[in-house]
This record gives sequence, C-alpha cells and structure tokens, in this order.
Amino acid sequence: MKKTFLTLAATLFSLAAIASIAQDTGSWDGLVEIKPKKLDAAYLMPGADFRPYKKLMIDPVVVAFRKDWMKRVNDSAPLSARVSQEDAEKIAAAVRSNFADVFNEAVGKAGYEHATAPGPDVLRIRPGVIDLYIAAPDTGGSGRTRTYTVEAGEATLFLEVSDSTTGALLGRALDKRTTRNSGRLTLTNSVTNLGDFRTLFRQWADISVNGLEELRATSPVPLDLKPGQKLGD
Repeated sequence: MKKTFLTLAATLFSLAAIASIAQDTGSWDGLVEIKPKKLDAAYLMPGADFRPYKKLMIDPVVVAFRKDWMKRVNDSAPLSARVSQEDAEKIAAAVRSNFADVFNEAVGKAGYEHATAPGPDVLRIRPGVIDLYIAAPDTGGSGRTRTYTVEAGEATLFLEVSDSTTGALLGRALDKRTTRNSGRLTLTNSVTNLGDFRTLFRQWADISVNGLEELRATSPVPLDLKPGQKLGD
C-alpha cells in the first residue's frame, strides 16, 4: 500500500514538472497548448474529434500531496497532532472518494453515460488531484488542539482524456486553485476541510463537463492548431 501510494505520488509530481516545461514550449506529447476559458492550462491534439463520445470511462482518481507537505505541517504541529504516513493515506483516500463522487454527479447531470469498458463512443478520462496541500490536517489524535486558518488549502487538478479503444491521447488540462478564503481565521477540522475541498471539486467538475461540451461543439480541433489559440479562431 505504502509503495503504491509513493509511486503514484512520484508519477504525478513528474507530470506537474513536465507540465511546467510544456507551458514554456507550447506543446506536450504532441498536444498543442490552447487558451482555455476557465483553466490555467489546456492542451489538445490537432485534428481530435470529440463529437462521437457519448459515454465516459473514468479512471480512479490519483492523489498526490505536495512534496514537502508532511514535513511542513509536522514542523509546526504538536507531537500529538503530527501526520503519519497512515494518516496521509487516509486523507488521500477521502480526497479520492469525494472527488469521484462530485465528478460522477456532474457527469450524470450533463447526460453522459458511465462506461465500464472501452468502445467507439467512449472517452477515457484520467483525473488527478496533485500538489495537494492541506493547511491544518485533522488526524483525530488524542490531545487535539483547536486550529484556525483562513483557507483549508490548495491543489492542482490534472485531467487527461484519450480514446478508450485506441488509447490515442486527445488532451490534457491543469488548474491550480485554493479553497474558498473566508477572509478571517475560522476553526478548521476534518469536517470543514472536507466541505471546503468538496466545494473546490464541484467547481472543477462543472468546468470540466462544460469544457467537454464546448469541445464537442467546436470539433474537430483544427489540424493547424497554433499555441495559445482559442478554439473557434
């Protein structure tokens, strides 16, 4: 379990680093950077056609914490409130299940069918919540202390879409956001953290579903797509 968790984290950290380079070059694995409306960065395969896809096959959500997250929170926490590897895995599992719940709900409301197997009308989506930073994780340990923060934390959404039958890469997107800022110090615990992150996940889910609808409406992607181009230009 621990080995798998660390391997997934390393993989997603690598993706984040590659994405940083991709933003400078305008391309990423043959994908061309476009100018998205509500995301930090998006990349599409020239010529990709999203019109045939009426079903979505969604992979399990990959979760990766920021590289120094555990050290930073433990350096400022009393011994009884420090985060262990087991605590981190429980938090990751909660993030994974809650993101999946919110994302699947948005997909259903948009009218897409969920697919469990590849098909010619099935788009495969690989979602990830990476660079996750929780400002004041609540481990539920003995001797708990009250913690107050302005915001619960921040994370980066990673999405990759591909054809489910051929595996052909069609697009990727990245978006870094903080949870809502209350503007004042408020009591933080596992319940408030979860509520704030679910609100963030809903924003991402709605943006993702609306973005897919726009891709269907503007497909096929131009073969001569230029870096920084808006679809429809």
